Amino acid sequence: MTQSAPAGDKTFFGHPRGLAILFFTEMWERFSYYGMRGLLILYLTQHFLFSDERSALLYGAYTALVYVMTIIGGTLADRYLGQRKAVTYGAILLVLGHFGMAFEGAGSREILTYAGQEYQVTLDGRGGDAPQIIVSESGQSRIRFVDEASRMVIEEPAAVGLPASIAVSDYSTRIEQEPLYVNILYLSLALIIAGVGYLKANISTIVGSLYSLEDKRRDSGFTIFYMGINLGSFLSSILCGYLGIVYGWKYGFGLAGIGMLAGLAVFLWGQQWLEGRAEPPDPAKLRERVFGPVTVELACYLVGLVIIAVSMLLVMKAHVIPDWFVGSLGIVIVVAFIGYAVFGLDGDERPRMLAALYFILAQIPFWALFEQAGSSLNLFTDRLVDRTMFGWSVPAPVFQFLNAGYIVIFAPIVAWMWVALARRGREPAAPLKFAFGVFGVGLGFLALVAGMKAGGPTGLTAVYYIFLIYWIHTMAELMLSPVGLSTVTKLAPARVVGLSMGAWFLYSGLSNYLAGVIARSTGAETIGGQLTNVAAAKATYAEVYTNVAYVAMAIAVVMVVISPLIKRMMRLDTLKGDPAASVANAEGHGMNRPEKIGG
Repeated sequence: MTQSAPAGDKTFFGHPRGLAILFFTEMWERFSYYGMRGLLILYLTQHFLFSDERSALLYGAYTALVYVMTIIGGTLADRYLGQRKAVTYGAILLVLGHFGMAFEGAGSREILTYAGQEYQVTLDGRGGDAPQIIVSESGQSRIRFVDEASRMVIEEPAAVGLPASIAVSDYSTRIEQEPLYVNILYLSLALIIAGVGYLKANISTIVGSLYSLEDKRRDSGFTIFYMGINLGSFLSSILCGYLGIVYGWKYGFGLAGIGMLAGLAVFLWGQQWLEGRAEPPDPAKLRERVFGPVTVELACYLVGLVIIAVSMLLVMKAHVIPDWFVGSLGIVIVVAFIGYAVFGLDGDERPRMLAALYFILAQIPFWALFEQAGSSLNLFTDRLVDRTMFGWSVPAPVFQFLNAGYIVIFAPIVAWMWVALARRGREPAAPLKFAFGVFGVGLGFLALVAGMKAGGPTGLTAVYYIFLIYWIHTMAELMLSPVGLSTVTKLAPARVVGLSMGAWFLYSGLSNYLAGVIARSTGAETIGGQLTNVAAAKATYAEVYTNVAYVAMAIAVVMVVISPLIKRMMRLDTLKGDPAASVANAEGHGMNRPEKIGG
């Protein structure tokens, strides 16, 4: 049994040196991903002037595809490429994608036509503090909207040659975009989707390969890896968010690209420390020709180009994909899994598989609400929160650091709590933990709505309510997320563990798409990417967030009621001696959602 490193071996805090390479590679990869993610929704609405609705769906499609493509990248690595080659290829695609985001162009232009003359309406800066201005050939002036956004007030009418007040019905607007840079945006997002697809699932697999299943350092190794991920997320939210808003989009995205380049450099430099554990399962197979000069290895890389093309098309057309299509896909897969469980399994395997399917589906309401953080909640923080702290107006993307910060603080406490409760025989079963997580994500939004109401119809919400919702959501995440993949891999029959994990990621992706649909419903009228009617926008946020909170909490109550049934279906008493299940459980141990742990 391997419990510690042999005497004289060079280690990383008592762990294989390869963990250090994976720690820093993943830290920088998450630095780049979260740095870009925090800026994305604001970039879409303020720089490219997409509507709130279209931006939310584009964001949802992007995050959904990031999940789904990990299935393809993981499968290619397991069967052909090996994890080292897959991670390297994914990192290269990510570097290209993140640097592509820095090519912003001049941005879209919103043209206002009044009395036969044209003017540009834009923002004097970036972020929620940037005022709306109107620009003419003679000068510029700040503008604001009054009387429930029915009239536009021009603060310096003489500077632009316009009346002091204009009825909204008396002018029209149109958006002029730069097609080249819009397409660069779509291509960059597609490159990131493909890059994450090849990298995420595989780098955590390498972590697991550093240890034997009996190695007592295994749990600790995943914990160290986990801290690297959250460290990258924590730092990038602050640094990229600040640079992007204060100095320019390209600086925030550029820093994210530099972070990914650093991750690639670390991985290439330290591959020898992996000691051959991430190599192709059959190197000779990679040299076989598929057709013409195309080898199996080249074909695996060409699949990446297909992923890029498909992802670019789906992100570009996200606003025209009908919701029923995505929902129907989810229903078909559920029916297929139920059919397999009923007709393809017998004995204890059947109820266990149905229980695994329950956990796969039970994550949907959680992630659909939790993932508002990067879209609607990010816009809400930018536009409707008093972000002034210690005399500094904190850019909205910076608040994305709260989740990672809270996890670093509270994850050890929650882990200790479960151990303490287990010693007393009071640790909640996995179905109850899931119910607590879903209830908590709804509760967080009710807390935020209370903060909205405290500020009045048009007042800004106090910033500590943003700290509060992120804390509640993080505690809910710690109730649900660490349980997910470990439970699914434990319950699924050994021969379909990979398929079950694929289903987990697929429904994680569908959850993110649903998050985009929810965010779309919070959309408000804007000029230059800023609100025209604060009261109406705030009322919409309050209504949507209240509704989804109550739906989530009602689902959680149902989950509590049926949790004894799910626990019985898990057949844990007969699972303990199952070697296949033990292996599956060990492989899934410590794994979390892809952007957190790399599952």
